[in-house]
Amino acid sequence: MDMSRASYTPQATDKQCSCFDSQLRLKKHGPGQRYMSATTGQCRRLRVQATNPAPQTNQVRISDGSRKSSKLAIWLVHCPPKSPEEILPWIGKFIWFMLLLIWPFGTPVYTGFYKAYYMRYWGQLWAARSPREHSTRLKELIGHEMPTPAGVSVTTRSITHALHPRILVVYGEKGWSMTDDPDVIINEPYIAISYRQSHVFQRGTDDEGKRREQEQRKNFIDMVRATTLACGYHAYWLDLECLGETSAEKNLDLYRMSDVYRSAAFTLITLRKSDNPHDRHHIESWRSWGERVWTLPEALLSSKLRYKIGFDDPVVSLSLHDLANKAYERYDQETAIINAYSGRDPLERLERLTLLKAAIWRRSSAALPQNPNVQPQTVTAGAPQGVVKQVGYAYPAERVYALMGFFEHRIMPNPLETELQALARLSMANDNDRIAERMVSLLPDRIPQQACWYSDDDVYQSNLWDIEPEIQVAGVTQSGALVLDGCHAAAIRWKNFPDVAFQTTFSFRRFIAGTLPYFFWEVLLAGIAALQFNAAGGAFLIVIGILLMLSSPILVAYANSGRVLFAQPWLVGVKGALTVEQVSEHLYGGAMSSFPRMSYTPTGSPFAIPGADIVREGNASQFTQAAEARYNGHIYTLVDTLSGTLYYFIASRPPTVCLFTGREGGLGRFVLCSESCTINELHKETVVRMPSFIGRAMTLCDWVALGGVEDDTLGRSNVQ
Repeated sequence: MDMSRASYTPQATDKQCSCFDSQLRLKKHGPGQRYMSATTGQCRRLRVQATNPAPQTNQVRISDGSRKSSKLAIWLVHCPPKSPEEILPWIGKFIWFMLLLIWPFGTPVYTGFYKAYYMRYWGQLWAARSPREHSTRLKELIGHEMPTPAGVSVTTRSITHALHPRILVVYGEKGWSMTDDPDVIINEPYIAISYRQSHVFQRGTDDEGKRREQEQRKNFIDMVRATTLACGYHAYWLDLECLGETSAEKNLDLYRMSDVYRSAAFTLITLRKSDNPHDRHHIESWRSWGERVWTLPEALLSSKLRYKIGFDDPVVSLSLHDLANKAYERYDQETAIINAYSGRDPLERLERLTLLKAAIWRRSSAALPQNPNVQPQTVTAGAPQGVVKQVGYAYPAERVYALMGFFEHRIMPNPLETELQALARLSMANDNDRIAERMVSLLPDRIPQQACWYSDDDVYQSNLWDIEPEIQVAGVTQSGALVLDGCHAAAIRWKNFPDVAFQTTFSFRRFIAGTLPYFFWEVLLAGIAALQFNAAGGAFLIVIGILLMLSSPILVAYANSGRVLFAQPWLVGVKGALTVEQVSEHLYGGAMSSFPRMSYTPTGSPFAIPGADIVREGNASQFTQAAEARYNGHIYTLVDTLSGTLYYFIASRPPTVCLFTGREGGLGRFVLCSESCTINELHKETVVRMPSFIGRAMTLCDWVALGGVEDDTLGRSNVQ
């Protein structure tokens, strides 16, 4: 994992922040990290217990609420006075232990469920899965619709799907001409031309440049026409002629070009001759053509491929494997795609689409001009970092629109949406693939500040198709956050270790040992009362009571030393690294026996190291790795009492919510999130792999938005 994630602590400031509680009542509070209280339903300032708490921060010393009688019993047994100075302190704690036996101050309750998460996403959706939901995107598009010719009725399908080209260039009795007659186009086999603009012409900026550009275009079109006739065809499709002159005309065809190449008799790839005399195979031209976004779908969706170098070389047939060797620099990473589309090694649909996305994302955008009548917009509030929303011919989500040609259900291009918003909409339109839902469960090497659900890789080395989602995306927000439905969620406790209700293995001897100490005072009182009637009997009861009192520490320690069968589910967080022994003591107060009560995860965190013994468990050396100085201030410990497992992870902020979002490799994927109450969003801090059954102990929550964190100006945090 990337270790550059910063550790954050709240910074004091006078700025006031506003948010809503679980009942949507407006609340005001100071800056700093907050969390939704599972008790009150209101956000509270987060206090984080730490192994080495930093001064003037929200960090506090580690404390616990485990049963005081058990902890004192272990201490009294293990720490008898060895000098006169230690006698009085030991007696003082012994007296306190006796008082705890008389009045145990309540006992913890077992419910079988983790603490629930009560907050919900209460805002409107920018784009919704259901057409019944209000979508602010539709209102935002008013006045910014994708331009189309006047009088032409357009729908999403008419813009993104086509059984045949809208316009073809056809050779007839009067020579070459363009036609939009469907009867002619349907019955005329045609060639589709694929090229790179810089290989054909250079855009002119002055009169001389524009004249030269027109001449280069004409020469290229003449070559295409001659080549079409030489190949025995009388029609071709070339975007220079068939897309129209204006942006409005181009929009009728640009986003259904994938179907144009599917329907062609073959695709002709045209390349310029290399200027390098040593480049006999024109490798530079091939690589230049292959690095474009749109040429990948043009080639993969074509039924056949041929190529031509320059204006005079012959037309040569080409297989996908030959094309990959010539044009694709990352051939080793794209072999699976080539095999799938050449019919040699079919892939599952999701795997193929995932590999296609990765291949398109590695390529550069086309050199398309911006609409000169519209000025690019600046980044809007809430837009994902690094993406500028602009209205022009080259849309910000161009790579998504290139990818959607491989999908049956496509989306209407939107000049205002970002790449991540478009990807979320495409995923919702093709629900069977559930790409966005699967991405939520991945842990990338670097988690984005905004739109944190997006991931191109996974620290656990899993693929997108390995994830089985447990959630559904209900929509996407203006800021690019995903709104998730169907999440099982649990709150993570940070202020201290709770008093955990647990059950140990039954033993009649431990049962008797655990019962007797609580009756010593009753036996003493009975003996004192009996002295008036029967001195011998009363004295005997007093002796028995004193013996029970003196042996109570040993009896209580022994009674609580069995193996833990089950415990009340809790998720507890600590800043810093703790051992399983330290965690066991904080949770259960220690034990006389050596039965393990907590264990290290074998494969559940980036720090996990599986053991090699006959029993599947984690290796204790992961603590040594997590406690290294280079992780100081960045490392956190998560304790799960239900499975009795300990996890180490790195995060920018302490996560306060755990979401069960999917399954993979026989384990559940649990996303640990921090809360940003002022923007009503959660931010992914890390992902851990825990047993799937613990998701059953988490209650279903309402919609949650997985997106980003508050702006730094709200006094969110400062780097430590």
